[in-house]
Amino acid sequence: MNTDNLSFEQAMQELEQIVSQMEQGDISLEASLKSFERGISLARHSQSLLNKAEQKVKILTSNGIDENLQDFTAHD
Repeated sequence: MNTDNLSFEQAMQELEQIVSQMEQGDISLEASLKSFERGISLARHSQSLLNKAEQKVKILTSNGIDENLQDFTAHD
């Protein structure tokens, strides 16, 4: 399954499932290797999504926008 269309949350959920399954230790070596390969793909995809989000934040804050931002204070 291709990871390109997965959201960060979907990729992390699948990665957690793979880790849990592998920790149980009752899958074959071949299945473990396939799961490991899928896990690496998911981890790389997640890292890419995080890098893109970080880049967006840097772009937004580098344009002087952060100078006008104020802390949120709730009014009762």
